[in-house]
Amino acid sequence: MTRAYVGLGANLGDRERTLREAVDALGAGEGIEVVAVSTLRETEPVGVGQQPRFLNGAVELETELSARALLDALMELERRFGRDRTAFPPQGPRTLDLDLLLYGSEAIAEPGLEVPHPRLHERLFVLEPLAELAPALEVPGKGQVQTLLSKLHSPP
Repeated sequence: MTRAYVGLGANLGDRERTLREAVDALGAGEGIEVVAVSTLRETEPVGVGQQPRFLNGAVELETELSARALLDALMELERRFGRDRTAFPPQGPRTLDLDLLLYGSEAIAEPGLEVPHPRLHERLFVLEPLAELAPALEVPGKGQVQTLLSKLHSPP
């Protein structure tokens, strides 16, 4: 079993219901056990133009799946919840966004799969829920989640 962390986000429809149902669906997936879920928090959108505020959080998993198989399961779950990645720009509005943030202590760089998530260390809406779940968690090549978070909270 590998410990993995997944970022949760939604800014279209009933965001809280969608995220809670997505977590339930993840836990019902073959080879996936939900260990913990962070508090959900309102966040400002990053990226493309005017769009509704997000509801974000993170989920801690134990999984028998490979990183690629877990990512495929996350993408399939997004599709089941109505996300069409061709309908909006990459940082545009979405019914459900599931990002594979960390997969054990592995650093993976393959086409379509980069772990740790490449912008994890730059985003409060990712680091805050991760710090809630595991403040001492090590992000390969970047440091502890709590340290990364404190850097974002520090003045430049």
